[in-house]
Amino acid sequence: MNRVQANLLLTAVALIWGSAFVAQSRGMADVGPLLFTGVRFLVGALVVLPLAVLEWRRLRRDGRPLVRRDGVHILGLGLLMTLGAVMQQVGIQFTSVTNAGFLTALYVPLVPVLGWLLLGHVAHWAAWPAALGCLAGAFLLSGAHELRIGLGDLWVAGSAIPWAVHVLMVGRWADRMAAPFLVACGQFAVCGLLSLLAASLAEPVRWASLQAAAWPIAYTGVLSVGVAFTAQVVAQRYAQAADAAIILSAETLFAAAFGALLLGERLTPAGLLGCSLMLACIVLVQLLPLVGTLRARRARILTSQSESL
Repeated sequence: MNRVQANLLLTAVALIWGSAFVAQSRGMADVGPLLFTGVRFLVGALVVLPLAVLEWRRLRRDGRPLVRRDGVHILGLGLLMTLGAVMQQVGIQFTSVTNAGFLTALYVPLVPVLGWLLLGHVAHWAAWPAALGCLAGAFLLSGAHELRIGLGDLWVAGSAIPWAVHVLMVGRWADRMAAPFLVACGQFAVCGLLSLLAASLAEPVRWASLQAAAWPIAYTGVLSVGVAFTAQVVAQRYAQAADAAIILSAETLFAAAFGALLLGERLTPAGLLGCSLMLACIVLVQLLPLVGTLRARRARILTSQSESL
């Protein structure tokens, strides 16, 4: 898979995540956020489990079984995923959806910053204005006119840190292990079990409520977790982390589109401007690196032709 194909796969991931917002909003009417998160991530783990088993057998057959360090990395990804989801859900209880939607997008500019600070990765120059542009677009799309920072806002803003580290590390560790399905299945299982444990302590757990929310749980568990999160792990083996964060932020854009189609929600002019800005930034971060690659390729061709003459 080349970089362009990986970016297109990440765009499909953002599309699925955007559509899942509708199912998540309906599922919350019957069960608590921790219970919903726990069950859907376990469903996602079961979806990927057959592929993970095949991958496990292939690695053992090739003489490259996973070692303890690999298990620690998978556990770390699951903890990051759980921490981001739980902090976000705690914050949403004490702030508006408008503020939460905007503050969650803080992970977009955090990814290139943390990549530079923690790993020494220098992103393509286009990633920096594109990341800030996506953040501005998310602000306009959320409909916010002012941002008053409260306790809930701090929780949601804090959740952007584990999400950013997760985006930064998931492709790196999956590529090192050469086991994207094992990584995906493992992190889903960790997140699901930890979320269920937290739900048993903080929320009512009733079978009737789970039955009422069965379809939203199935949709988000199979597609949003099982398909989309797994595709993210696969694609990020070949995509730059900064590019991935910007492209994945399109879930906000797709969520607005599905909200308009399925729930009758309408965007304000500011929201439409925000969508346009985010879309432009996503296209920018994919096309500008290609321009440099094509120029370098053309220069090599011209050099080889002149040497042959």
